[in-house]
Amino acid sequence: MNKPSSVKDYVRTIVDFPHEGIMFRDVTTLFADPRGFRMAIDQMLHPYAGERIDKVAGLEARGFIMGGAIAHQLSVGFVPIRKKGKLPARTISQDYKLEYGEAIMELHDDAIEPDERVLLVDDLLATGGTAEAGVKLIERLGGEIVSCAFVIELPELGGRKVLEAMNLDVHALCAFEGA
Repeated sequence: MNKPSSVKDYVRTIVDFPHEGIMFRDVTTLFADPRGFRMAIDQMLHPYAGERIDKVAGLEARGFIMGGAIAHQLSVGFVPIRKKGKLPARTISQDYKLEYGEAIMELHDDAIEPDERVLLVDDLLATGGTAEAGVKLIERLGGEIVSCAFVIELPELGGRKVLEAMNLDVHALCAFEGA
């Protein structure tokens, strides 16, 4: 087997998960390999060299893994954006659409200070609904989005267009065709 040379090479595809017809892009194989994980973190940080970033916000759940590592490298705080009912203190909420219904994301109401510059991180950009909800929560607390960073983008699902229509900068390390 060839040695992986790009982040995309570390991502495993699982056919028909969680439903028939879905090509699930599994980043756990990337996280498990120290070289691949370091490569991904380094590449996710690269576009922001010299940028002022005050906090990194990660979207549940795999965004916590990437976001925590990026926050550590930047020596800034990490803020989790979670599904409804998972955060223990007072929160603000934002609903968003899924392909099969609706869900709610929450953020502690004291997690972001006004004018803090925030990098939003997740493993995958698909339709953009979850990221859009995260952006809205951060902005409601007065935070400024520096950029939205992802390991994987599924371009056919239009998430980049959703975020760019909000005048947001979007970076993804790799793209996969198909859903």
